[in-house]
Amino acid sequence: MTVARARSADRRHPAKSAPRRAPAKRRPSTIDRAVEQLPVSRDTLRRTGNWLLGGGVCAALIAGLIVMGVPQMIGLMIAEGIGNAGFRVRTVQVLNRHQIDSKVIHDIADRQAGQPMPLVDLEGIRSELMKLGWIADARVSRRLPDTLVVDVIERMPTAIWQYQHRLALIDKDGVVIGPVDDRAMPDLPVVVGPGANRRATELAALMATAPTLKPLVTAASWQGNRRWDVIFQSGEKLMLPEGDDEAIKALAFFAQEDRRAGLLGKGLVSIDMRDPTRVVARMSREPGSKIEAPLAPELNARSVT
Repeated sequence: MTVARARSADRRHPAKSAPRRAPAKRRPSTIDRAVEQLPVSRDTLRRTGNWLLGGGVCAALIAGLIVMGVPQMIGLMIAEGIGNAGFRVRTVQVLNRHQIDSKVIHDIADRQAGQPMPLVDLEGIRSELMKLGWIADARVSRRLPDTLVVDVIERMPTAIWQYQHRLALIDKDGVVIGPVDDRAMPDLPVVVGPGANRRATELAALMATAPTLKPLVTAASWQGNRRWDVIFQSGEKLMLPEGDDEAIKALAFFAQEDRRAGLLGKGLVSIDMRDPTRVVARMSREPGSKIEAPLAPELNARSVT
């Protein structure tokens, strides 16, 4: 009986188990130590990360809408609504046109007829206009409610370029403006030869140094990409030397001799001034007759009277 009580007592008071060992403390990682050094709490960093994640999701959604063309469709719907309110291209106004045919400009601008004003391609119109030889610059703008304004700056023709049996108007920079009908030649000097168009400004400056000769010049030929032959209305050809300074001196001397002795219209075929030390002239068969070929012997121009 004593034994039974002891077992009952054991069941009522079980033996205490051995105490559990505390878990080992985890050593902080390098990232944790770096975060601890930041002047920002972990909660703030967590919230910031959530905002960044949300922003990334929104950006992805917007990118998807753009790929699907949703903003463009909305923009077109708004533009069409503005057009339906009366803001459509119905009139084209051209300003400062003098030489170029207005029909050419209208053919380009009228392609936008009926378009809602917000959808008018202003830069596209300008790009097409800038391809025209006569146009140096152009500005295209909207004038509400329904007018497209085209303001142009035209090139000023300064010479005619003759090359490969073709005639073309050029401006002071040698830009080709357009073809020339030889049956209706404008009263402009002619420059002849490859690259002569890019020398038109240089030629104009050269002839400005001899104002008495300038009205008498009918053409100038750019020779060997280095010098000019000047052709006068009376048929003479003046062969100038290379170099700007030498050409100016030679032209000044010839102008002086022409004022003194009247060299032009006296039967000279050519006056060769390419050698700075001497001038050689060739004469026709009879002074004053039609120049056909250089038949006379070479003469020193200083002795020509």
